[in-house]
Amino acid sequence: MINTFIGDLGHFSVILAFVAAVVAALSYFMASWKQPLGLEDANWKRLGRIAFYVHTVAVLGIIISLFNIIQNHRYEYHYAWSHSSNHLPTHFMISCFWEGQEGSFLLWIFWHTLLGLGIIWFNKKWEAPTMAVFAFVQFFLTSMILGVVIGDLKIGSSPFILLRDFMPDAPVFKLNPDFVPKDGTGLNPLLQNYWMVIHPPTLFLGFAATLVPFAFAVAGLWKGEFTKWVKPALPWALFAGLVLGVGTMMGAYWAYETLNFGGYWNWDPVENAVYIPWLVLVAAIHTLLIYRRSKAGLHVSFVLVMVSFLLILYATFLTRSGILGNASVHSFTDLGLSGQLFTYMAAFVVLASALLVWRWKKIPATEKELTTYNSEFWVFIGAVVLCLGAFQVLFTTSIPVYNAFMGFIGIKTNLALPADQIAHYTKFQLWMGVGIAVLSGVAQLMWWQKNDKARLSNALAVPAILTLLFVSLILVLGRLGVGPKIDNPVYIVLLLVAFFAVFANLGMIFTLVKRKAVLTGGAVAHIGVALMLIGILYSSGYSTIVSQNTSGLLYSRDFPEEINRDNVLLFRNNPIEMGKYKLTYEGQFMEVDDFPEYVNKESLFRLALDEHRALARTDLKYKDKVYFKTGDTVSITPENTYYKIVYLEKGTGKTFTLYPRAQINEEMGFLASPDIKNGLTSDLYTHVSAVMNNEEEREWSELKEHNVAIGDTLFLNDYVAVLKGIEPVRKVEGIQLGEKDVAVQADLKIFGENKEYHGHPLFVIKDNMVGRIPDEIEDLGLRLTFMSIDTENNRFTIGVNTTQKDYVILKAMEKPIINLLWIGTMVMSLGFIMAIFRRSGEGKAENITTGKGANQQRSGEKKQVAKV
Repeated sequence: MINTFIGDLGHFSVILAFVAAVVAALSYFMASWKQPLGLEDANWKRLGRIAFYVHTVAVLGIIISLFNIIQNHRYEYHYAWSHSSNHLPTHFMISCFWEGQEGSFLLWIFWHTLLGLGIIWFNKKWEAPTMAVFAFVQFFLTSMILGVVIGDLKIGSSPFILLRDFMPDAPVFKLNPDFVPKDGTGLNPLLQNYWMVIHPPTLFLGFAATLVPFAFAVAGLWKGEFTKWVKPALPWALFAGLVLGVGTMMGAYWAYETLNFGGYWNWDPVENAVYIPWLVLVAAIHTLLIYRRSKAGLHVSFVLVMVSFLLILYATFLTRSGILGNASVHSFTDLGLSGQLFTYMAAFVVLASALLVWRWKKIPATEKELTTYNSEFWVFIGAVVLCLGAFQVLFTTSIPVYNAFMGFIGIKTNLALPADQIAHYTKFQLWMGVGIAVLSGVAQLMWWQKNDKARLSNALAVPAILTLLFVSLILVLGRLGVGPKIDNPVYIVLLLVAFFAVFANLGMIFTLVKRKAVLTGGAVAHIGVALMLIGILYSSGYSTIVSQNTSGLLYSRDFPEEINRDNVLLFRNNPIEMGKYKLTYEGQFMEVDDFPEYVNKESLFRLALDEHRALARTDLKYKDKVYFKTGDTVSITPENTYYKIVYLEKGTGKTFTLYPRAQINEEMGFLASPDIKNGLTSDLYTHVSAVMNNEEEREWSELKEHNVAIGDTLFLNDYVAVLKGIEPVRKVEGIQLGEKDVAVQADLKIFGENKEYHGHPLFVIKDNMVGRIPDEIEDLGLRLTFMSIDTENNRFTIGVNTTQKDYVILKAMEKPIINLLWIGTMVMSLGFIMAIFRRSGEGKAENITTGKGANQQRSGEKKQVAKV
């Protein structure tokens, strides 16, 4: 039965949120109109605050309604049907919430409401002008999920549209308008990963947080407070930089764990669209710090803070308008919102540009000359390097946009994305990394040495000497075979400057921690960045393929050269050597709910009527605890197959097991995800490149019949089997047995290379008709059929078909020192957190010291209210 109430409630909440955002924007604007900062019209301000509270409650109503639709499998709604399914666990249902465009917009809107409440409660002086900007942004974002059609104009795409309204021409709805599908199409298999539960919310919080410093910058220009906005904006900018950076690296780790391109960053346009604003935001943070110290660089700070937010809007347009086409593997499909997205972006570009042009000459500029011995100069150069790096990525990523624009105005272009995007971007970004590393070391030392040339020389000498000694040792060890041999001059330069950055900033930490530990936040963050650069250098530059095909065989002419060259072929239970390992492929495994490890498919009998259910063919136990007994019905995840690969280290005799995953998806084809053996100095990254397709590749031999008695031996190709007995069966999957019906199964024990197997073909007599249900032993490539029973002589006929043995084609890579990348990310994040606490503390201290001025301001506010 169709439940329209929850959808109506959700849609009403969307309209209420939209209207409340409009009221809040207008009210806060009127409160600030022609009023000095802190002396806004109290009545308008109160109305704006109430409207934003209503907006927040309405947004929560939208979220509750949408999640109710997903959680309760209300497939009458298109959003639930297209993103969810009956058998998804709860944590993946959370991922369903933001898999679609509407849900991701809603997530963005939600974070804006929380950040807006933070400004209302903690930045009251700036509330009216900044919240006018916030509410204006919410007006645009809520319009994206409004789902209102006025004539030929469609405003937004509603997550609460009914399936029958989304596809009204579908024959099923013409026959039955109240038809509700029994199941949904499910979650994108690539998103069925725990990182997808936490990565999108973190990333969208980073998107949302960039609005806060932007709003302060707009408020500063609007109200003529060209300098005071920096203090409250800086902690928020640091917070945005932290969250956006962490969210980006979460996405990188998701790619590392889930995708099979062999790395964590592929310079995909969607990845770039997040990376670009983060670089500009980090540059903005540094120019804000310059201003806080020397009152220089205010013009640049305004520009960079605003551009970082505008780049977020550009990234949204890029990934959601459909303009990328096939240039990205994870952009959203176009929902017809490209016009709205462009309007959203254009509105704020015009707003920011107009304010900057209007106020540019009034923004204070220092007369102080920056020299090469001035620390602010080198910090500024670092910001320039970050911006140049961002521009290079932006320019190439925007080629599809350029082509679309030129085509729109009637000019054909042949500009194409680079054939090898990784090489293209790396060529430039590597030198940006060199510049950032050396500048983060030099500028940090100069920042705290107060331009004392003598002290600076001593401070530079120690890390320089340590760097030369340490890198020399690394290069020598590499030539001796201990670790990668680094002989690329560019890589050596990057290694030198990265270690210099580590030692220089480490030295400053030892110096500053004696004064106040919180002062070391910048140095800690810089060490994190340097460690990340070293991790990237080793894991990307010296990743080695250990699965080289040394057999001299071509696996298939249909395979790309890379698969034939860089992969090993593993037949089930046939060990082969691969470098320092001996590998054995031991079969296909599945996930069973409430069981702590993967289960061999041979231990499960799949039910034909429900692909998500299976019968346990043997006791399923783990560490002597039986979780399911023979015959129990268990829940499985049928789309995922895990291939058990046992590694034996030939030198040490140690073994470990990896379970790379693969599935054949109807829409997306063959999808493989790696399994990774994490090590202290390197990771072993393993994924399957091809597997045997049971439907297309299996060609069974002609049936060969064996007439045997109980206890007789059968020779089945390379294997020996014994008929242990004939057993009656009362339950047969998919067949309802009557009182006069008979079903028996043969119990055959088959001796494989490494273990014993049991086959149970069925012989059924139902309604005086004979039926046979064969049993397949995939490990051995056997299909057993119970053909007939000779009751007079107690003999039985067993038919046997054979086929090619199961195999996988496997790729394995070693990624050295990759842990430094993840450790560096955590260290960088710690540095950001320390800087946030420091700058927030400075703001509180300044508020205390200016208490008298604050009291005077509040007195002025009271007088203003009295006049009203």
